[in-house]
Amino acid sequence: MSIQTPAQTAAASTPAHQDFIRQIVRDDLASGRHHAIHTRFPPEPNGYLHIGHAKAICLSFGIAREFGGWCNLRLDDTNPGRENPEFVAGIKEDVHWLGFDWHELRHASDYFEVFYRAALKLIGDGLAYVDDLSAEEMRAYRGTLTEPGRDSPWRERPVAENLDLFRRMRAGEFPDGSKTLRAKIDMAAGNINLRDPALYRIRKVTHQNTGDAWPIYPMYDIAHALSDAMEGITHSLCTLEFEDHRPLYDWCVDHVDLPGHPELWQSVVDAGLEARPAKPRQIEFSRLNLSYCITSKRKLAQLVAEHHVDGWDDPRMNTLRGLRRRGFTPAGLRLFVERVGVSKQNSVIDYSVLEGCIREDLDATAPRRMAVLDPLRLVIINLPEGHSETLRFANHPKDESFGTREVPFSRELWIEREDFAEVPPKGFHRLRPGGEVRLRGVGIVRCDEVVKDADGGVVALHCTLDPDSRQGLPGAERKVKGTLHWVSAPHAVATEVRLYERLFNVAAPESDEDGRDWLVHLNPEAKRVLKAWLEPAAADAAPEQRYQFERLGYFVADRVDHRAQAPVFNRIVTLRDTWARQAGH
Repeated sequence: MSIQTPAQTAAASTPAHQDFIRQIVRDDLASGRHHAIHTRFPPEPNGYLHIGHAKAICLSFGIAREFGGWCNLRLDDTNPGRENPEFVAGIKEDVHWLGFDWHELRHASDYFEVFYRAALKLIGDGLAYVDDLSAEEMRAYRGTLTEPGRDSPWRERPVAENLDLFRRMRAGEFPDGSKTLRAKIDMAAGNINLRDPALYRIRKVTHQNTGDAWPIYPMYDIAHALSDAMEGITHSLCTLEFEDHRPLYDWCVDHVDLPGHPELWQSVVDAGLEARPAKPRQIEFSRLNLSYCITSKRKLAQLVAEHHVDGWDDPRMNTLRGLRRRGFTPAGLRLFVERVGVSKQNSVIDYSVLEGCIREDLDATAPRRMAVLDPLRLVIINLPEGHSETLRFANHPKDESFGTREVPFSRELWIEREDFAEVPPKGFHRLRPGGEVRLRGVGIVRCDEVVKDADGGVVALHCTLDPDSRQGLPGAERKVKGTLHWVSAPHAVATEVRLYERLFNVAAPESDEDGRDWLVHLNPEAKRVLKAWLEPAAADAAPEQRYQFERLGYFVADRVDHRAQAPVFNRIVTLRDTWARQAGH
């Protein structure tokens, strides 16, 4: 599996909304196979959604929107004990945040009675049987990729006995794991998924929606297929790992035959659905694999449980909640998914492609402000003590509709420490002893004196402002190479700034499968906290307000911790990609 660089991704990109799935949809509409497009997004509520889910969300909801159809949000809650109402709420919030709304909110548990009746039908048709093999024995009987499986000793149980045993499973008569309902397909099938797969297992666990009503629960394959059929889904979009499951998906739909079974259709109506006889079509596409990211729910949960991060919404996490708190925009994520495209080819997208899409959106939408992260005092000695005035700055250099703001200016300013060098390197165009720079929106200053403390550290610069270089005067056109941003020291607002980087310092942190080795790839510099100074107009931000701090990057007011009296800003991305240079790429 190769890693696509930003240049390769851009070169390989196709025009928007031109991919093989959309072509299938167009062909199905043109042929009359379907007259309306119905899709679904079916996450399991056993964790928060992550960056990989963004592609599935944008694809399923986006295609439905583009073709005038609808998309359901269906929670695949067939695995009680691992699922949590907290995750359900988070999933709904994340889908809305990305900019989508569902036609109907559904749960697999809405159809438990239908699944049960469908299983009875399969048993009655001789297509399913109750097996007494343990899970370990079933694996041993299943065979390998090169060897066929063996029939279970219970495979030829009479239909009447299977019906009796399954009803007793439903009644809670048997302990967990003692019996399993299996489809009777072909133990010699080349596709191992067709070697008498499990359809139901016994699990006496309280379900968050149905309580203790059910001691048995359907397996994903039958629940997913029949849910799609019941809801009238026309195109069931899945990632490539489900490609080998498609024959089983079709088997379940075909052999249960919901439209041709009046009793089953009545149970569908009882579940609150209309009878829609369209057969769903499963189509697979490649997952969104992103470098420097973990997408395993187990490993994400481990990061949280072991306090390597500060929760599921930690801005270092690639959960949608974490990306939102980091300041990533829904529009930027949608642009990223569109730019990556849809294909059958697995590849790894470089993280810088995602950051580039976020920058592109923020460049157009983020107002500008000034902030100083590592302050060095600059005193303009030819201005009187207590001098203060108000300047007017544009909020966005490319869009007048953003308006203007007032920015206080005074005799004493904060500038970035790295904008001064006592012994400047070659090519340094910022401030140096005896050198000149332009202060943004003010004029040209010359460094006359460097003030140091007892240890020789630079604590202040004494500078002279050229009065003829002020805005609107003839000297304002005089050329100097460097322009610095600044913040008025008497008016500056102290803030906490959190500088975030990628959580891992290698491109493929999940490649280590032997125990906990992957944790050694955690980036110790992924979060740095410092005290900074803001112009007052930045400190007044509401939570989740995004700005470009001029010359520094894009920042967001933290949605949890930010307060007007105690501002907290997170860095979203730098102004340009600096990671490749830092990593030696």
